[in-house]
Amino acid sequence: MEALDSPKLDEHSQALVAMNEVFQRQRKDYLANPYPDYTSRIRDLRKLAQLVQDHKDALARAISEDYGNRSVDETLFAEILPVLEGIQETIKHLRKWMRPERRRVRQLVYPLASNRLIAQPLGVVGVIVPWNFPINLAFSPLTSIFAAGNRALVKMSDRSPRLAAFLKRVVTDYFPREKLAFIDDGHQLGPEFSALPFDHLLFTGSTQTGKAVMASAATNLTPVTLELGGKSPAVVAPDFPLEVAAERILFWKLMNAGQICTNIDYLFLPESKVREFVELTQKIAHQRYPDLQAPDYTSIIDDRSYQRLWDTVADAQQKGTQVVNVFPGNEGDGALRKFPLHLLIEPNDDSLVMQREIFGPLLPIKTYRDPQEVIEYINSRERPLAFYPFTRNKSLRDLYLQRVMSGGACVNNCLLHVAQHDLPFGGVGHSGIGHYHGKEGFINFSKLRPVHYQGFIDGLKPLMPPYGEKSRKILEFMIRRARS
Repeated sequence: MEALDSPKLDEHSQALVAMNEVFQRQRKDYLANPYPDYTSRIRDLRKLAQLVQDHKDALARAISEDYGNRSVDETLFAEILPVLEGIQETIKHLRKWMRPERRRVRQLVYPLASNRLIAQPLGVVGVIVPWNFPINLAFSPLTSIFAAGNRALVKMSDRSPRLAAFLKRVVTDYFPREKLAFIDDGHQLGPEFSALPFDHLLFTGSTQTGKAVMASAATNLTPVTLELGGKSPAVVAPDFPLEVAAERILFWKLMNAGQICTNIDYLFLPESKVREFVELTQKIAHQRYPDLQAPDYTSIIDDRSYQRLWDTVADAQQKGTQVVNVFPGNEGDGALRKFPLHLLIEPNDDSLVMQREIFGPLLPIKTYRDPQEVIEYINSRERPLAFYPFTRNKSLRDLYLQRVMSGGACVNNCLLHVAQHDLPFGGVGHSGIGHYHGKEGFINFSKLRPVHYQGFIDGLKPLMPPYGEKSRKILEFMIRRARS
């Protein structure tokens, strides 16, 4: 600890020393107790829920202060509630998940033996949390990590300084640092954090940063779960009621001001439906948000992101895209960073809005005549984190689901698959690696250790050297059985 007080170390170096010290303490604690029992895991999960429940209002305030303004209702709905429900669901099933699983034995060679698959804790898990849903994206993984019996070191985003400071302060009332610790990123510790020799590393964020995290983890052969993003499309079929689709799409597109990795990044509409959709959007948006300056409408996270959205709109206009400000006359609020919803109709593929993840209230609209156009367009790009087909035609629904690959999908709505605690969440290809939530989360943060228990009779003895006619006959008999 003397190194922490040394004047020779700058603040970054001191933070780095402190981070490494916590990691080593967690590693030591894991080695002292590598298999926490069911009772202790349940106790940890309940403490996790208690932390969130006790401080839900303070957590919402801290997030809102980090944003400039973040709707309290959105925090309760999209962060606090799913975390508490996920912990409750995990507690309900944990005993079954922990039970060793029987596997079949080749009885001809291994009589009276048995096989088991045992889920064992990996050790110390690192979690890198983004700023957009910092409670959900910290505590949902922690639910799976603790259920699997691990320790956790959690690095918060540099855009969540107030929340990070609050969590660092209160977490010690519930857990020792050997079990759980939060790190703020005021000293830009990201590269050093991902280079620690974790037993597993979970990162949620951009694809570009995810590549850097994976490269750092590769130095230690640390397995990674990457929850990335990309451009998640939606398509409305001619048979689906347009007003219902508009109501559902806009609910999610304006949730958190569009700053969600699984949000609709572009929308396919039949050519004849565009004008009606624009009119419906204007009506619905004004009904839900009569005043963008009110607390219900969330701010863009920082000045750089706010300016990026305006630059994206300007780029689309310069390239001939029809841009509709759904709140005409409202050109945003630079102080609170309230950005009005814009529709970008038939954007060029070389526009910024179609080249990168939007993370804001911009909705590009492309038109189509045939479902095959939609399938070919989506499949010509990197695989998205989510896909949202709107249709009541089962054949068309299945065509889209079978032909378009994505991390997850939700039919006739958006994002709801992420909130299902018995469904795994994760990407594919450029949108991510690995899954968590529910049983898959428990498995993801466990080592499924295969164990063979030798029986009283050693069936291999007749096959041991010196080889002869007897062993050859046995092998030929076994091969014939295998071929049949």
